[in-house]
Amino acid sequence: MSEAINPEPHTIDTKQLRRVSAGSLIGTAIEWYDYFVYGLLAALVLGKLFFPSSDPAVSTIAAFLSFAIGFAARPVGSIIFGHLGDRIGRRNTLITTVLVMGISSGAIGLLPTYQTIGVWAPILLVTMRIVEGLSVGGEWGGAVLMAVEHAPAKKRAFYGAMPQYGSPVGNLGSSGIVALVTLLPRDQFEAWGWRIPFLISFVLMGIALYIRYRVDETPEFKKLLATGREVKVPLFDVIRTSWRRLLVGVCASLVGSAPFYLLTTFIVSYGTNSLHLAADIMLTGTMLGAVLEGIAIFIGGQLGDKFTPWAAVAFTGLLSVVLAFPLMLMVGTGSPVLVIIAVGVGIGLLGLPYGALGSMMAQMFSDRSRYTAVALSYNVSGAIGGFAPSVALAAVSAFGGTLWATATLLAFSMLVTAVGGFMAGRAAGNDSTRRA
Repeated sequence: MSEAINPEPHTIDTKQLRRVSAGSLIGTAIEWYDYFVYGLLAALVLGKLFFPSSDPAVSTIAAFLSFAIGFAARPVGSIIFGHLGDRIGRRNTLITTVLVMGISSGAIGLLPTYQTIGVWAPILLVTMRIVEGLSVGGEWGGAVLMAVEHAPAKKRAFYGAMPQYGSPVGNLGSSGIVALVTLLPRDQFEAWGWRIPFLISFVLMGIALYIRYRVDETPEFKKLLATGREVKVPLFDVIRTSWRRLLVGVCASLVGSAPFYLLTTFIVSYGTNSLHLAADIMLTGTMLGAVLEGIAIFIGGQLGDKFTPWAAVAFTGLLSVVLAFPLMLMVGTGSPVLVIIAVGVGIGLLGLPYGALGSMMAQMFSDRSRYTAVALSYNVSGAIGGFAPSVALAAVSAFGGTLWATATLLAFSMLVTAVGGFMAGRAAGNDSTRRA
């Protein structure tokens, strides 16, 4: 693209590239572990403990809305950390994001419940969710840039997929830990067992900080500073020069929020509350999905390097559009085996466009405001998609427990992702024409 990553070669330090890959993957995995833990426990227990109501559905919806509030904070976080990333560097900003996320998530595990301190319990919980959302707003975009800006030109989609592996790894870890604590007797799980997954965040934060301190700044950002081309307010630069690409990025990035949380947070709640399936059955489906998603992300990255990342995002995104209704029909049967397969395959398919998304996003914007642009487009999309579980739950209640509205929402969100990929490809073609 006309404002793409500098095509000029730079010296590739293989050892440093391995560190960057590990830092992008593990740091993002820990960030998403924290986020997924909240989503799962919101479906299972947080509504009862922090938003008590005579109607369990109301408590669950309130917990989901607190989950969505974190997404609403993400665009603000993307502006704050995007500004830092474009001004002081990718490395230092990513150290800050994982520190903020680890502290806020771990603190949730220390909160007293509504029964202990009344209305202050949900207020403190929502506050921690907002802080979590701010940190996630700066995480993914920075991790993608660390990977892509260090990578050799022909392997940018491959390395750009590294942060995306954080999603299935974090999902697998959170699902596994939550599955273990749900084996406790129900009274013990509600009394203290739910706190364990959050408290583990303190340990994981230390691991992520150790890795990220050992990673160098990207060659792209070093060159930006050396040539004095940084801008004072990256957000203004993005709005002035790249607002159309920003909208394209918002569309393409929807794969990372709405469909994923429909197939994890919402489905876990629907399966346990409406289908009366055991929580471990639903978590088995999400863990299967994490494994399949990891494989699909690898394939998506390979397709991105072979056919261009925008083509990979567009065409693989259409697969989920086609299969949305069959998958929801399988869930609606209530058969444990079919539910596990449907959830697993549904989550897995999302990995195909998601694997190529990072490289596509990084190559859409100028280096002088790239962190802000990538983070903002991804997290505006996340803020929109974060309300998907609440919308789906309300729709199921309104339409008598059927999943047609959920299937429609899933198909539509993936269609928007595919359109975003096609539009990014069109922009790339226009850039090539201008260069010629």
